[in-house]
Amino acid sequence: MTTAGVRHTAVAAGSLTWDAAREVAHAAATALPACEVALADAGGTVLAAPLVAAGDHPPVPRSAMDGYAVCGAPPWTVVEAAARPATLAEGAACPVVTGAPLPVGTTSVLTDEDAVRDGVLLRGAAPRGHHIRPAAEECVAGEAVLPAGTLVTPAVLGLAAALGHDALLVRPLPRVAALVTGNELVGSGRPGPGQVRDAIGPMLPGLLARAGARPDIAPVALRDDRELLRSALVTAARGAADLVLVSGSSAAGPADHLRAVLTDLHADLLVDGVRCRPGHPQALARVDGTLVVGLPGNPLAALAAFLTVAVPALAGLRGEPLPALMAVPVPGGLPRHPLHTRLVPVAVGPAGAVPVGHGGSAMLRGAAAADAFAVVDPGQADAIAARILPLDPGARPWAV
Repeated sequence: MTTAGVRHTAVAAGSLTWDAAREVAHAAATALPACEVALADAGGTVLAAPLVAAGDHPPVPRSAMDGYAVCGAPPWTVVEAAARPATLAEGAACPVVTGAPLPVGTTSVLTDEDAVRDGVLLRGAAPRGHHIRPAAEECVAGEAVLPAGTLVTPAVLGLAAALGHDALLVRPLPRVAALVTGNELVGSGRPGPGQVRDAIGPMLPGLLARAGARPDIAPVALRDDRELLRSALVTAARGAADLVLVSGSSAAGPADHLRAVLTDLHADLLVDGVRCRPGHPQALARVDGTLVVGLPGNPLAALAAFLTVAVPALAGLRGEPLPALMAVPVPGGLPRHPLHTRLVPVAVGPAGAVPVGHGGSAMLRGAAAADAFAVVDPGQADAIAARILPLDPGARPWAV
């Protein structure tokens, strides 16, 4: 629905299709300014500039194995010196270890396993160039080895260190604040009559971490009060947060105050409901330049909305493209809804996506047993294939 007093873009007026909501959320986010961080703090960020080799790597020829550097044809005389010789003469050899610089004149490395030694005399099969890593084998000075936009994984950190970098220019992890609303919610123990155990708050820190965000604080629990929500939202939006999550107040019931608060704050409402099940009453707005995501109060619906709107927005803040989705077969098919995209918890295996059941908006049993949501587009005939939306926001399946 459209709330009076809130500014809409033309594309976002009224509820959006599921795909359109993802695209709007991604486009609404501006990549965070780049900053230089130490390697120890760069994991999970995104490169803001290409990773460039400062010099040739390796800078000199190195041994690829433990054994002996040899010059010429066998037999060789082993040079037993306290320090590795700078140059090998014809017919000479010296011990080397994996990764060690090789003396000038080395024609091959004879491995320990292939070496036959009698005193200082050494024999074995060592074809020319065998087990030698040439200088600049991996890259040359000035070469861009990884492009901007690359996710900084442990392997990227190792490569940066090997190339001599102590810091990287990256897009920082987005800072996220989370507000969980509901008079009925309790945070521990078994809920009593009229109470509901909060299941959304415990999910959010892990979801945010896997989506490449940095929760600034633990989720804040709020009672269903318009002024409380307004104050908390203003504090978060005008503070350090790049994105604010509000759960449990995005529908149109008497206890749902998010849209009224957005009206009070003259917000730009970009997504006002999404034609999907579960997760229809979700929202995306901009308040004083900060993105605000409204999640439904039912746990599975909140998870669906987080993956639909929050994950694309976080990707945009990180300077990453909208995550692509892989399509897989659905053995036996899945019923379609005539107007809404269905998000069905499935286990993904060699045969395709298999529903696990328990997919109601208030249930998490299905999601806990599933790998992904099957994205079932609207239509009439059953879907025999579906795109896969990973329940783990950090999973990166290949798109086809």
